Amino acid sequence: MEEGMTEIIMMEQGQCCAAQRHLVAEYPLRLVVDDRELATLIASPHELEYLVTGFLRLQGLIETKEDLLLMGVCKNEGEAQVRIRGALPEKIRPVLTSGCGGGISLNLPRATQIAPTEVRYSFSQLQQAMKQLQQLAEAYTRHGGIHSTGVSDGNRILLYAEDLGRHNTLDRIAGEALHKGIDLQGLLLVTSGRISSEMAGKCCQLGIAVLASRTSPTDMAVRLSEQAGMTLAGYVRGGRCEVYSHPERLDASG
Repeated sequence: MEEGMTEIIMMEQGQCCAAQRHLVAEYPLRLVVDDRELATLIASPHELEYLVTGFLRLQGLIETKEDLLLMGVCKNEGEAQVRIRGALPEKIRPVLTSGCGGGISLNLPRATQIAPTEVRYSFSQLQQAMKQLQQLAEAYTRHGGIHSTGVSDGNRILLYAEDLGRHNTLDRIAGEALHKGIDLQGLLLVTSGRISSEMAGKCCQLGIAVLASRTSPTDMAVRLSEQAGMTLAGYVRGGRCEVYSHPERLDASG
Protein backbone atom coordinates (compact mmCIF):
# COMPACT_ATOMS: atom_id res chain seq x y z
CA MET A 1 0.00 0.00 0.00
CA GLU A 2 1.25 3.51 -0.85
CA GLU A 3 2.86 5.47 2.00
CA GLY A 4 0.38 7.75 3.72
CA MET A 5 -2.57 5.51 2.83
CA THR A 6 -4.75 3.57 5.24
CA GLU A 7 -7.48 0.95 4.84
CA ILE A 8 -10.97 2.20 5.71
CA ILE A 9 -14.55 0.99 5.52
CA MET A 10 -16.88 3.24 3.53
CA MET A 11 -20.42 3.10 4.87
CA GLU A 12 -23.63 4.29 3.28
CA GLN A 13 -27.19 3.55 4.17
CA GLY A 14 -27.64 -0.19 3.73
CA GLN A 15 -24.10 -0.98 2.41
CA CYS A 16 -20.39 -0.81 3.15
CA CYS A 17 -17.17 -1.55 1.26
CA ALA A 18 -13.40 -1.54 1.75
CA ALA A 19 -11.43 1.45 0.45
CA GLN A 20 -8.21 3.38 0.91
CA ARG A 21 -7.76 6.92 2.13
CA HIS A 22 -4.83 9.37 2.24
CA LEU A 23 -4.13 10.60 5.76
CA VAL A 24 -2.80 13.99 6.78
CA ALA A 25 0.79 13.55 8.00
CA GLU A 26 1.43 14.95 11.48
CA TYR A 27 5.14 15.54 12.02
CA PRO A 28 6.77 16.74 15.28
CA LEU A 29 9.94 18.79 14.70
CA ARG A 30 12.11 19.63 17.69
CA LEU A 31 13.67 23.07 17.28
CA VAL A 32 17.09 23.60 18.88
CA VAL A 33 18.63 27.07 18.60
CA ASP A 34 22.17 27.69 19.84
CA ASP A 35 21.99 24.39 21.76
CA ARG A 36 18.76 25.40 23.52
CA GLU A 37 15.56 23.50 22.82
CA LEU A 38 12.93 26.14 22.14
CA ALA A 39 9.84 24.28 20.96
CA THR A 40 8.45 21.27 19.19
CA LEU A 41 6.59 22.33 16.06
CA ILE A 42 3.75 20.05 14.97
CA ALA A 43 3.52 20.44 11.22
CA SER A 44 3.30 18.80 7.83
CA PRO A 45 6.61 17.13 6.85
CA HIS A 46 7.61 19.19 3.79
CA GLU A 47 9.86 22.23 3.19
CA LEU A 48 10.76 22.37 6.87
CA GLU A 49 13.51 24.93 6.28
CA TYR A 50 10.88 27.52 5.34
CA LEU A 51 8.81 26.63 8.40
CA VAL A 52 11.77 26.99 10.80
CA THR A 53 12.98 30.22 9.18
CA GLY A 54 9.53 31.79 9.29
CA PHE A 55 8.95 30.71 12.88
CA LEU A 56 12.21 32.33 14.00
CA ARG A 57 11.46 35.46 11.95
CA LEU A 58 8.00 35.95 13.38
CA GLN A 59 9.26 35.36 16.93
CA GLY A 60 11.69 38.23 16.42
CA LEU A 61 14.80 36.04 16.70
CA ILE A 62 16.03 36.82 13.16
CA GLU A 63 15.34 39.65 10.73
CA THR A 64 17.34 38.74 7.62
CA LYS A 65 18.55 35.59 5.91
CA GLU A 66 22.09 36.50 7.02
CA ASP A 67 20.99 36.16 10.67
CA LEU A 68 20.81 32.40 10.04
CA LEU A 69 24.40 31.30 10.54
CA LEU A 70 23.62 27.59 10.29
CA MET A 71 20.55 25.46 9.83
CA GLY A 72 20.30 21.72 9.51
CA VAL A 73 17.09 19.70 9.47
CA CYS A 74 17.33 15.98 10.13
CA LYS A 75 14.00 14.58 9.06
CA ASN A 76 14.75 11.08 10.34
CA GLU A 77 15.55 12.41 13.82
CA GLY A 78 12.78 15.00 13.77
CA GLU A 79 15.15 17.78 14.76
CA ALA A 80 16.21 21.17 13.40
CA GLN A 81 19.56 22.53 14.63
CA VAL A 82 19.99 26.28 14.15
CA ARG A 83 22.59 28.88 15.01
CA ILE A 84 21.69 32.53 14.76
CA ARG A 85 23.47 35.86 14.87
CA GLY A 86 23.19 37.49 18.27
CA ALA A 87 22.27 36.03 21.65
CA LEU A 88 18.99 34.40 22.52
CA PRO A 89 16.96 36.11 25.26
CA GLU A 90 17.62 34.54 28.64
CA LYS A 91 13.96 33.94 29.34
CA ILE A 92 11.74 32.58 26.58
CA ARG A 93 8.38 31.22 27.66
CA PRO A 94 6.54 29.12 25.08
CA VAL A 95 2.83 29.92 24.80
CA LEU A 96 0.25 27.40 23.58
CA THR A 97 -1.81 28.99 20.81
CA SER A 98 -5.20 28.26 19.24
CA GLY A 99 -3.66 27.15 15.96
CA CYS A 100 -4.39 23.67 14.62
CA GLY A 101 -1.74 21.10 15.41
CA GLY A 102 -0.80 22.46 18.84
CA GLY A 103 0.92 25.64 17.70
CA ILE A 104 3.62 27.21 19.81
CA SER A 105 4.40 30.91 20.05
CA LEU A 106 7.27 32.35 22.04
CA ASN A 107 5.75 35.84 22.02
CA LEU A 108 2.12 36.91 22.11
CA PRO A 109 1.05 38.83 18.98
CA ARG A 110 1.44 42.60 19.11
CA ALA A 111 -0.46 45.19 17.11
CA THR A 112 2.26 46.34 14.73
CA GLN A 113 1.24 49.45 12.79
CA ILE A 114 0.98 48.77 9.06
CA ALA A 115 3.12 51.26 7.15
CA PRO A 116 1.00 53.87 5.30
CA THR A 117 0.40 52.70 1.77
CA GLU A 118 -1.56 53.86 -1.23
CA VAL A 119 -2.11 50.26 -2.27
CA ARG A 120 -5.75 49.45 -2.99
CA TYR A 121 -7.34 46.23 -4.17
CA SER A 122 -10.58 45.78 -6.03
CA PHE A 123 -13.24 43.36 -4.88
CA SER A 124 -12.67 41.32 -8.04
CA GLN A 125 -8.94 41.03 -7.23
CA LEU A 126 -9.81 39.70 -3.78
CA GLN A 127 -12.24 37.17 -5.24
CA GLN A 128 -9.70 36.13 -7.88
CA ALA A 129 -6.96 35.62 -5.29
CA MET A 130 -9.23 33.36 -3.24
CA LYS A 131 -10.18 31.41 -6.39
CA GLN A 132 -6.50 30.95 -7.25
CA LEU A 133 -5.84 29.71 -3.71
CA GLN A 134 -8.58 27.10 -4.05
CA GLN A 135 -7.19 25.94 -7.39
CA LEU A 136 -3.69 25.52 -5.91
CA ALA A 137 -5.08 23.63 -2.92
CA GLU A 138 -7.01 21.27 -5.17
CA ALA A 139 -3.91 20.66 -7.31
CA TYR A 140 -1.56 19.86 -4.39
CA THR A 141 -3.77 18.20 -1.81
CA ARG A 142 -5.08 14.64 -2.06
CA HIS A 143 -6.94 14.65 1.25
CA GLY A 144 -8.83 16.95 3.61
CA GLY A 145 -7.59 18.46 6.84
CA ILE A 146 -4.95 20.72 5.25
CA HIS A 147 -4.97 24.52 5.47
CA SER A 148 -3.65 26.70 2.66
CA THR A 149 -2.40 30.28 2.43
CA GLY A 150 -1.32 32.41 -0.52
CA VAL A 151 0.16 35.88 -0.99
CA SER A 152 -0.99 37.86 -4.03
CA ASP A 153 -0.02 41.13 -5.67
CA GLY A 154 -3.58 41.45 -6.95
CA ASN A 155 -2.82 39.61 -10.19
CA ARG A 156 -1.29 36.29 -9.21
CA ILE A 157 -0.28 34.19 -6.22
CA LEU A 158 3.40 34.89 -5.49
CA LEU A 159 3.85 32.44 -2.60
CA TYR A 160 1.76 29.43 -1.57
CA ALA A 161 1.94 27.25 1.54
CA GLU A 162 -0.07 24.42 3.01
CA ASP A 163 0.09 22.71 6.38
CA LEU A 164 -2.10 20.92 8.90
CA GLY A 165 -1.78 24.04 11.09
CA ARG A 166 -3.22 27.41 10.04
CA HIS A 167 -0.48 29.30 11.86
CA ASN A 168 2.20 27.13 10.23
CA THR A 169 1.18 28.29 6.76
CA LEU A 170 2.05 31.86 7.76
CA ASP A 171 5.42 30.79 9.17
CA ARG A 172 6.12 29.01 5.89
CA ILE A 173 5.19 32.11 3.86
CA ALA A 174 7.39 34.30 6.07
CA GLY A 175 10.32 31.88 5.75
CA GLU A 176 10.09 31.42 2.00
CA ALA A 177 9.78 35.19 1.47
CA LEU A 178 12.93 35.76 3.52
CA HIS A 179 14.89 33.11 1.59
CA LYS A 180 13.73 34.46 -1.79
CA GLY A 181 14.02 38.14 -0.94
CA ILE A 182 10.31 38.88 -1.48
CA ASP A 183 8.99 41.98 0.30
CA LEU A 184 5.50 41.28 1.64
CA GLN A 185 4.73 44.90 2.53
CA GLY A 186 1.38 46.01 1.12
CA LEU A 187 0.41 42.62 -0.37
CA LEU A 188 -2.85 40.67 -0.15
CA LEU A 189 -2.90 37.43 1.87
CA VAL A 190 -5.69 34.87 1.49
CA THR A 191 -6.13 31.83 3.69
CA SER A 192 -8.54 28.94 4.05
CA GLY A 193 -8.90 28.81 7.84
CA ARG A 194 -10.26 30.83 10.71
CA ILE A 195 -8.22 33.96 11.50
CA SER A 196 -7.02 34.08 15.10
CA SER A 197 -5.27 36.99 16.82
CA GLU A 198 -1.98 35.10 16.37
CA MET A 199 -2.48 34.93 12.61
CA ALA A 200 -3.51 38.58 12.39
CA GLY A 201 -0.47 39.55 14.47
CA LYS A 202 1.88 37.65 12.18
CA CYS A 203 0.38 39.33 9.11
CA CYS A 204 0.84 42.73 10.74
CA GLN A 205 4.51 41.93 11.39
CA LEU A 206 4.93 41.07 7.71
CA GLY A 207 3.28 44.30 6.54
CA ILE A 208 0.32 42.59 4.87
CA ALA A 209 -2.23 45.22 3.77
CA VAL A 210 -5.28 42.95 3.31
CA LEU A 211 -5.88 39.67 5.16
CA ALA A 212 -8.82 37.60 3.94
CA SER A 213 -10.29 34.18 4.71
CA ARG A 214 -13.01 31.89 3.45
CA THR A 215 -14.25 31.70 7.04
CA SER A 216 -14.42 33.92 10.13
CA PRO A 217 -12.00 35.93 12.28
CA THR A 218 -12.02 36.01 16.08
CA ASP A 219 -12.93 39.15 18.02
CA MET A 220 -9.29 39.66 19.07
CA ALA A 221 -8.16 39.38 15.45
CA VAL A 222 -10.61 42.12 14.47
CA ARG A 223 -9.43 44.44 17.26
CA LEU A 224 -5.77 43.87 16.44
CA SER A 225 -6.34 44.49 12.70
CA GLU A 226 -8.24 47.70 13.42
CA GLN A 227 -5.45 48.98 15.69
CA ALA A 228 -2.73 48.06 13.19
CA GLY A 229 -4.40 49.57 10.13
CA MET A 230 -4.80 46.24 8.33
CA THR A 231 -7.87 45.39 6.26
CA LEU A 232 -9.52 42.18 7.49
CA ALA A 233 -12.16 40.32 5.46
CA GLY A 234 -13.96 37.05 6.11
CA TYR A 235 -16.36 34.70 4.34
CA VAL A 236 -14.84 35.49 0.94
CA ARG A 237 -16.96 33.15 -1.15
CA GLY A 238 -20.02 33.05 -3.34
CA GLY A 239 -19.37 36.49 -4.82
CA ARG A 240 -19.46 38.30 -1.46
CA CYS A 241 -17.44 38.93 1.68
CA GLU A 242 -17.61 40.60 5.09
CA VAL A 243 -15.10 43.36 5.89
CA TYR A 244 -14.31 43.82 9.59
CA SER A 245 -11.66 46.54 9.56
CA HIS A 246 -10.37 49.31 7.26
CA PRO A 247 -12.76 48.77 4.31
CA GLU A 248 -11.28 51.83 2.58
CA ARG A 249 -8.52 49.67 1.12
CA LEU A 250 -11.04 47.59 -0.89
CA ASP A 251 -12.91 48.99 -3.87
CA ALA A 252 -16.33 47.35 -4.09
CA SER A 253 -16.97 48.76 -7.57
CA GLY A 254 -13.98 47.01 -9.20
